Amino acid sequence: MRKAVKLATIGLAAASLSACVQTRQVADLQFTPPQGEYKLLVMRPDVTVGSVKAGGLTEPRADWTEAARANILAALRAQQAGRGGQTLIMNRRDSLPGISADTVAELERLHNAVGSSIALHKFAGAELPTKRGKGLDYTLGEDAVKLGRATGYDYALFLHAEDSFADSGRVAMQVLGIAGCFVGFCAPNIGGGGQSAYASLVDLRTGEVVWFNVLQAGTQVAGIKMGDLRKPEGATQMVDRLLGRMKPGRDVRRAQAAAERAK
Repeated sequence: MRKAVKLATIGLAAASLSACVQTRQVADLQFTPPQGEYKLLVMRPDVTVGSVKAGGLTEPRADWTEAARANILAALRAQQAGRGGQTLIMNRRDSLPGISADTVAELERLHNAVGSSIALHKFAGAELPTKRGKGLDYTLGEDAVKLGRATGYDYALFLHAEDSFADSGRVAMQVLGIAGCFVGFCAPNIGGGGQSAYASLVDLRTGEVVWFNVLQAGTQVAGIKMGDLRKPEGATQMVDRLLGRMKPGRDVRRAQAAAERAK
C-alpha cells in the first residue's frame, strides 16, 4: 500500500513537470495558400509580455514587450524572405505611405475583436451553431477592402502574441507544491505562466479572414518555458510554429486527395 501511494505521488509530481505545445489551423473552405507574385502586408505584431507574480496576477513589462516585438519582427522578415511574393513588414503604424497611423490602428482594433472571437468560437469549444461546417466565416469588412485598394496589397497578415514568466516568488511556491507530493500532500497546481498566440490572413480584395492558426505553449512548472519571446530563438520558434506551413481549406484538400487517388 505504501509503495502504491509513493508511486502515485511521484506520478503526480512527474505530471506537474509536463509541458505542452499545441497548434490548430482553420481556413476558408476554398482557401489556397498564396503563391506566385502576391503582395503581402504584415501588420505590426500585437505583443504583450509580463511577469506572473506570487499571487497569480500577470504584470505587463514594457521592456520585455518591446524586446519580444523586435525579435518577432526579425523572425517574420527571415521567414517571409523564403516565401516569395512581395512583402512589407510594418514595424510602426505609420509605415504605409499615404495611410495614416490612425487608419492602421483602427483596423488593428477591428482585427483584435474579430481574432478574439475566432479564437473563442473555433478553438475554445464555444463554436456558434450558425458557423458550424463553414470553415472560416469572419470578415474585417470594408475597412480591409479600402486598405487593399489604397495600397495595392492582396493580403494582410496579423499576429497576436502573449507571453508570461513566473517571478521568483511564483517559482518558490511551485517548488514547495511539488515537494509536497513526495511527502504525501500535493498542493494545487499553480502554474507558471505560458505563451499563447494566433495569426490570421485577411484577403484585402474581399475583407474575409481566409486562414487562422492558434498556438498554445506552456508548462505546469513555474520557471520552465516552452520558448521565450524575449530571445531571438524563442521568437523564431513561435513564428515557425504559427506560419511554417499553411494548410489549404477543407474543400481544396479533398479535391487534392481525390486527384491523387485518380492517378
